[in-house]
Amino acid sequence: MQEEGRDASRRRPGSTVRVRVRDLDGGSTRDRDDRLATEEPLEIRVAWPGAPPRPIVVTMRTPGADFELAAGFLRSEGLVTRADDVVRLAYCTDASLTAEQLYNVVTVDLARAPAEPPSARYGAATAACGVCGKESLAELEIRGCQPVLAGPVVEASTLCALPDRLRAAQDVFSRTGGLHAAGLFSPDGELLCAREDIGRHNAVDKVVGWAFLQDLLPLSGQLLVVSGRAGYEICQKALAAGLPFVAAVGAPSSLAVDLAKRFEMTVVGFLRGERFVVYSHPERTTGLPADADDRREAGGEGAARPV
Repeated sequence: MQEEGRDASRRRPGSTVRVRVRDLDGGSTRDRDDRLATEEPLEIRVAWPGAPPRPIVVTMRTPGADFELAAGFLRSEGLVTRADDVVRLAYCTDASLTAEQLYNVVTVDLARAPAEPPSARYGAATAACGVCGKESLAELEIRGCQPVLAGPVVEASTLCALPDRLRAAQDVFSRTGGLHAAGLFSPDGELLCAREDIGRHNAVDKVVGWAFLQDLLPLSGQLLVVSGRAGYEICQKALAAGLPFVAAVGAPSSLAVDLAKRFEMTVVGFLRGERFVVYSHPERTTGLPADADDRREAGGEGAARPV
């Protein structure tokens, strides 16, 4: 597949922007430069032979890895299934686009029409919540999603080390403090891919898109770590990529846990320091205290054994 950019003379938005701030600390005040994480809209369009490009979603994102984001979104939504479904990814060259819109529209040319062409259910997606409320668990089954493979078994000590390894790979976060991250890890804790974005769902799409474009799916032998909470949209995207294990620094939602149980995924929350909570399929964790065996599958935070 081809990946094409815009005219090099046009400046692409960066992942951060410089601003001037007034910093008040106790009794002192000073003016200084600061950096903020960039937030810009990205419109994803799709086209296939005999069909003109059509917009399917607008998401607020941090510029960078835009093609991976587009590919990951399409894979997560079931609009593509194999890497060769995508012929070309390119920034849109419509003459009607304003200077502010350059590099904010990506067109994905498909080899063939999707089995179910995108419908009007796609609309604006915010960085906070992703494309929410459009699919139920039953619809995932109708779409053909299957329970994940057995997947890896991860040592508790390895799992506890992953948030720090992910944080070490967050270059933009270190400069702004304003981004989420998603990291793909091997069972022994090797970081395979890390992506940042102002939207947690975008960070996951970028990771999935990275793997998809290299024809690495399904990711049945790896685990996903996210810097925030694990909501439904995070687990849905992990399921689409065949990931059997999702770990989050924050809490999962009830629907995320319902999805994980139905599709046999392991979901871990509150992964901080030497503690975590396993909400589903604890057989993929090992090295826990012996007396935790009956308590590590949690119905809620209090029902699990801190590790």
